[in-house]
Amino acid sequence: MTDFIDLIEQTATVAAEDCGRRLDQIAAEQFSEFSRSRLQQWIKSGELLVNGQTLPAKHKLLGGEELSISAQLKAEGDWQAEDIPLKIVFEDEHIIVINKPTNFVVHPAAGNREGTLLNALLFHFPQLASVPRAGIVHRLDKDTTGLMVVAKTLVAHTDLVAQLQARTVNREYEAIVSGVMTGGGCVDQPIGRHPKQRVKMAVVRDGKEARTHYKVLERFAGHSYIRLKLETGRTHQIRVHMANIKYPIVGDDVYGGRFRIHKGVSDQLREALHGFGRQALHARELGLVHPHTGEFISWKSELPDDMQNLLIALAEE
Repeated sequence: MTDFIDLIEQTATVAAEDCGRRLDQIAAEQFSEFSRSRLQQWIKSGELLVNGQTLPAKHKLLGGEELSISAQLKAEGDWQAEDIPLKIVFEDEHIIVINKPTNFVVHPAAGNREGTLLNALLFHFPQLASVPRAGIVHRLDKDTTGLMVVAKTLVAHTDLVAQLQARTVNREYEAIVSGVMTGGGCVDQPIGRHPKQRVKMAVVRDGKEARTHYKVLERFAGHSYIRLKLETGRTHQIRVHMANIKYPIVGDDVYGGRFRIHKGVSDQLREALHGFGRQALHARELGLVHPHTGEFISWKSELPDDMQNLLIALAEE
């Protein structure tokens, strides 16, 4: 992998009405497609100049100066590209939408340095080496299937991160849960690290705000098929919230607690439920404003076969 991947070159003129304002504030407005932290780095490194000179971020400008960026984007990590197939739902010069299968980790971490979505992205799109986290702006759990968006450029990455922070990205999921729900609702409970089991998340008083909306699509004898919409995007949010209201997701060994099954269930359904090897959760719909065109676009993904087969088994009971 080369050390430098891409070259950014842009210029802008400081307006007269910006007289007296700081360089970093003006740069953030003039070059809004880049994050403030990245612009700060470029100011400090001399890759963002004022009339050809390096000035401190807090320097106050007079108006009329020319700001110029000439910055080389370095590879963001030492991750390795791997030839892993991807199911691409949409692709253009700016973004990629992927339908993620089960048993697929999104980002390398301790114990999972290889075989991840990031490794696959670097193989299919080598230019992503210069984009933070190879363009990954949000994650799905290893065994959650469905739609994810990936940024192909630094500009698209900054835009998508801003949309996620502004909570304007539409993310809808479908799940099969234990228990018969009487109706839909909203779980509004803060989420943070579990106080004793640090690898888990939990509803905790001092956690970050988290809201999950849900509605019932179909009821069965001891289960419910539901649609969920995320208002926030905390780690394991849906799994934690559903377990918290006593409707854990089928197959969730981490948050589901002891395996539960209703009385009178057939041997076939018992086997289907017991053998469902992951949480029955699928990212069904994704909608966002395209970073380049400004148009709102959305995609849908059919339920994977394992969830469809489980719904058939539940309906036949």
